[in-house]
Amino acid sequence: MRLFSYGLVRALVYGVIGLVAGMAVTMAVRAALGLAAWAAAPVSATGSIVGTLTFLWGVGAFTDWWSWARGAHAAEPPHHHRDGPEWPRYLNFDPNHRIIGVQYTVTSVIVMLTGGLLALTFRLELAQPGMQIMTTDTYNYLMSAHGIIMIAAILMGVGGMANFLIPMMIGAPDMAFPRVNALSYWIAVPGLIMVVSSLFTGGFDTGWTGYPPLGVKAPLGAQFFYLGVFVVGLSSIIGSVNYIVTIIKMRAPGMTWFRMPIFVWGMFATALIQLIATQFIGMAFLMVVLERLLGMGFFDPAKGGDVVLFQHIFWFYSHPAVYVFILPGLGVISELLPVFVRKPLFGYKWVALSSMFIALVGFLVWAHHMFATGLGMVLNNAFMVTTLLVAVPTGVKFFSWLATLWGGKITFETPMLFVLGSWVIFLIGGLSGPTNAFIATDLYVHDTYFVVAHFHHTMFGGFVFPFFAAIYYWFPKATGRMYSERLGKIHFWLMLVGFHLMTIAMFWIGLHGMRRRIADYDPTQGFGPWQTVTTTGAYLVGIGVTIFVINMIRSARRGEVAVPNPWRSMSPEWQLPSPPPDGNFETPPEVIGDPYDYGLAGASYVRVAAPSAAGH
Repeated sequence: MRLFSYGLVRALVYGVIGLVAGMAVTMAVRAALGLAAWAAAPVSATGSIVGTLTFLWGVGAFTDWWSWARGAHAAEPPHHHRDGPEWPRYLNFDPNHRIIGVQYTVTSVIVMLTGGLLALTFRLELAQPGMQIMTTDTYNYLMSAHGIIMIAAILMGVGGMANFLIPMMIGAPDMAFPRVNALSYWIAVPGLIMVVSSLFTGGFDTGWTGYPPLGVKAPLGAQFFYLGVFVVGLSSIIGSVNYIVTIIKMRAPGMTWFRMPIFVWGMFATALIQLIATQFIGMAFLMVVLERLLGMGFFDPAKGGDVVLFQHIFWFYSHPAVYVFILPGLGVISELLPVFVRKPLFGYKWVALSSMFIALVGFLVWAHHMFATGLGMVLNNAFMVTTLLVAVPTGVKFFSWLATLWGGKITFETPMLFVLGSWVIFLIGGLSGPTNAFIATDLYVHDTYFVVAHFHHTMFGGFVFPFFAAIYYWFPKATGRMYSERLGKIHFWLMLVGFHLMTIAMFWIGLHGMRRRIADYDPTQGFGPWQTVTTTGAYLVGIGVTIFVINMIRSARRGEVAVPNPWRSMSPEWQLPSPPPDGNFETPPEVIGDPYDYGLAGASYVRVAAPSAAGH
């Protein structure tokens, strides 16, 4: 059957078969041991694990490795144009970094739309005091799922930008480990399915953090949440190994560390964080699953456990994870600014090293999330100082961007608008950060809407707006077509205005005592009008993203054919055809200058051999 020739279809079918088979075997074993055959938690857990493995088998993730293990020939990943249309490649296990980058990016947008739809749903409930359209339990489920689904979407977006751009930017034909690269994407898909399916298996009311003891007592949906995040985290670790090895070993001749694009610097720092820290959230969530399934007492005080231990393990990953999200975004800002300003990036070396410093200090700040847990003044003061220290390398980036803009010949195409918007939004997020870093003020705003507003400024300014800037900027490279500039600018202004309506109201009600993660509030406190403004802003953001999706789909099919280098960029990827061929460069390019010497007479960054007729 033709439909079954697509890896995604096979994977879904095999995944369901594996899920059912795993559950059936577990029930049979339980019955043989004299236990009740049906127990939702252990039966579904085993089924999910088996289903994940059979999903990967169905998509073809194990085909080459199985051939190698049994002594058969395992062909090298192809690096050439294939006959026929390209779109089926996106539905199959394909080792090409460009295909994987698009897979990650499209998946990120789909997951982001899912998480955003949940937010718009519970935002209707919050628009006015009183319970109008849902129960408090339903609100808790939607709010919790929104948080973790959006974080998963951002992780996928990071993977999309990294996979699509790193090899081309450093002059490499592909990632260092192409098959492992494809595995890192496809293993995330069943993880995402598990996270989303938590809504349909009882939900979970723990918030996106999943704190015990509530997480141990939460409905069955919590188990799918924990297992899904564990699998997505495994994908993140696998991908980080590829990024690190590729950047270290596969740079083009002449590309020294300080001739590398800033985005690649940002991804190198990001990959180090992913590799070191992601295992901690996996460990924390696995421990909660073992408590749920086997009654272990890691976090149960009655069994010698400690609930605060979970917070330490969880935040040791989850605060550095903020930099996993924003370092690539800040890299995009530094990458695009010189192009649209036509000036060199000011302080290139300091900007590059600031990413590494953020990655280092990011491991020393996790407990500022825990000032209210009674750590004691010695630890509280130490983490307050390290948290404030992060502002130094971040400030380096801001002053570099300001100096780059000064006196430049600025143009305001859609990617540049999103860069400028992200700068403003992230600046407000950064300025509101010390409120959470200082112990005295943090104890006042802790768990209020002020923190929600600060976090959204950090995520939107540090990743979401740069992510959209990157999609618009590299869309002609990925598709060979231009997007609609008019629709792109409408998208930008709706998002910018809507986002600030949303968060300014959040800041205000947070400072006046409005707690986060609650479904209802006292109508006499005057929060109703501000919540209505917040909901209105959220819907403007949603309309803007809808226009973006329409723009991308229409432009990919019928957009104007893009000129070879529409932005007049010096970067290696823009010296390739659009879309690039498999293998990228016929011969390795040679780096002969600095990457951001825009506006300087005779400046050149990379020398690329002209493609031969046979190569195309």
